[in-house]
Amino acid sequence: MPYLIYVVDDDKNISELISMYIKKEGYSVRTFDNGEDVLDYFNREKPDMLIIDIMLPGIDGYELCKKVRTISDVPIIIISVRDEDLDKILGLELGSDDYIAKPFSPRELIARMKSVFRRVYDLHYGFYFLYVAFNYTIE
Repeated sequence: MPYLIYVVDDDKNISELISMYIKKEGYSVRTFDNGEDVLDYFNREKPDMLIIDIMLPGIDGYELCKKVRTISDVPIIIISVRDEDLDKILGLELGSDDYIAKPFSPRELIARMKSVFRRVYDLHYGFYFLYVAFNYTIE
């Protein structure tokens, strides 16, 4: 089953462009234009990654990231026109795994997604394999 990616951006054009590239890579995509809908839907169908814009109506991307972190360790990539160091640092400190400033290349986003997936999911599989195959205790 392909990874499910939530794309959260209130700009429909950007959301559609990102979705097109993600689907082309074989991932499933669900798009949202606000943070409230993401939180409502999160427990119905857990995503494997979130791509979140910061400037959203209602709950902004920072608050969404913070709320998701209280219930899940799902990987989060923030995308935003806010490209100051302070914005990036805040996003990373609130729990995002990466931060990309707009405008960006969709291919760069895909490469960063794959990098996060390798780091997060392959790492967990590797520890599981070590434990099962060799009965090591990982502390």
